[in-house]
Amino acid sequence: MKRLLSNSVILIMILLSCYSCKNNTTEPQVIQLEGLTLNHNEKWIANEETHIGMKRIDSILKNHTSTSGKTLGDVLSKQTSYIIKSCDMEGEAHDQLHVVLVPILEEITDIKDLENASDIDKKVTTLKRLTATYFQYFKI
Repeated sequence: MKRLLSNSVILIMILLSCYSCKNNTTEPQVIQLEGLTLNHNEKWIANEETHIGMKRIDSILKNHTSTSGKTLGDVLSKQTSYIIKSCDMEGEAHDQLHVVLVPILEEITDIKDLENASDIDKKVTTLKRLTATYFQYFKI
């Protein structure tokens, strides 16, 4: 009887740990932005340069080790400048891109003034979520 009870407790613990692992994702949560919609339940088509720039931003955010908000902001600004200079998107897809890109630009501007590592990390988290939002709504 003790063995059955012990095995039952172990089984419950294993099941609970599996459940919490399944619900504990390392992917950043998408931010719901006012006005951002899919294209008839499909992702919008972005131009290749925009997508490359967003992939680079995503990579920078995932791998950043800088403790200087200015340094990190400058590196990210180079990618947003690349996106802006290379953008040839038009119409509703272009308008939808702006819904995501404007908050990204604002966060990058803000991060440049930060010195505190905790504050920088908060901005990085927000930027990761905004980047995830881009990938949720756009493809090439």
